Amino acid sequence: MAQAVGIKDVARVAGVSVGTVSNVINRPDSVAEETRARVLSTIERLGYVRSESARHLRAGRSRIIALLVLDMANPFFVDVATGAERVARQSGLGVMLCNSAQSSSEEAEYLGLFSEQRVRGVLITPTDETGRNLESFRRQDIPFVFVDRVVPSTEGCSVSVDDVTGGALAMRHLLAQGHTDIAYVSGPLHLAQCRDRRAGALLALEEAGVPADRLRVVEAARLDVSAGRDSGARLLGLHSRPSAVFCANDLLALGVLQSMYGAGVAVPDEMALVGYDDIEFASAAAVPLTSVRQPASQMGRLAAELLIEETGESAAEHRHQRIVLQPELVVRESSMPRSGGGQGQGQGQRG
Repeated sequence: MAQAVGIKDVARVAGVSVGTVSNVINRPDSVAEETRARVLSTIERLGYVRSESARHLRAGRSRIIALLVLDMANPFFVDVATGAERVARQSGLGVMLCNSAQSSSEEAEYLGLFSEQRVRGVLITPTDETGRNLESFRRQDIPFVFVDRVVPSTEGCSVSVDDVTGGALAMRHLLAQGHTDIAYVSGPLHLAQCRDRRAGALLALEEAGVPADRLRVVEAARLDVSAGRDSGARLLGLHSRPSAVFCANDLLALGVLQSMYGAGVAVPDEMALVGYDDIEFASAAAVPLTSVRQPASQMGRLAAELLIEETGESAAEHRHQRIVLQPELVVRESSMPRSGGGQGQGQGQRG
């Protein structure tokens, strides 16, 4: 392999000092035009690329922030990343995007990598509910912001959505359509948002005077379409099928919809269906999906702004914040009886 060209090589070939090359790169106005032109020509001819990592070590501050999410296959997290990346770019920063795949061990490995790379800060949707992964990371003194979670202490910022309200919105809607035999298809219940959405559903049942045990909980191993299909098969195998299903996210709901379609169960006439997140595919499904909308891009944008503020020139004035955004119910065909003429399709109902 060819050896990388260093700044000393540029200085030697251009016949100048290393300091002069550094000035041409970082403070070009401080170097005479003729010398600057000679150095730039040498840089181009040799193919020199400055080492950002070395510069970061000298300056003590990286231009890279890390974003660690649960599942990059989920369009919800793509929208979160888009919001964060736009803000970072406006501040001259880059984003290192990583996927924990809902694995605590992979999350720990990435946090270790971020420490080694001395990133400027981390935006994280944690999967480890014990907090052990973050304990050692905190000792590195690298700022972090929780995304789609509430930070469990005063040691950092968080931007989240009120998932209890979101779960209640979904359940109230199904109750308003006359359903009382309802299933909740959850992702892994060690994830806080799955528990909170279930808590909101139970709250709505309590408000309506419906016993909590009427809610049948099906816990999926993951939050993806495949797990939704498996959950749909489990629902189809019940002796008495529920008349409505609320899913912890849209990917699960789309998987359930596929199972119902394959079994000839009509949605919504034989089974109403509500998802969560309102990803782009929700409105484009074979039966457009009613869903609880999360402002994903806004969540990413706000989280990045908090992190940049904490690591920027005004860091001394920074105060940790917990920002909680409100969800919105978007009603489509999957939960409205066809005899109702599709009333309310596309309408938003805020919590």
